[in-house]
Amino acid sequence: MPLSLLKERETCEVCKVKGTDETKRFLENLGFVVGATVTVISVVNGNMIVNIKDSRVAIGKDMAAKILVK
Repeated sequence: MPLSLLKERETCEVCKVKGTDETKRFLENLGFVVGATVTVISVVNGNMIVNIKDSRVAIGKDMAAKILVK
């Protein structure tokens, strides 16, 4: 399921990143790689703040929809 469907305080694991090569590279640089653990800190209008690799990252709902998690 896409990361954008998660609620606050839920934790998941990245299983795939979709999008163009540029989008994939951008998300990978933020830490969204296969096997990474993501915890949702807050959600406002679909935009998210997540904790990944000991960093907090703000991500828009369009980008969050490209990150598939389990």
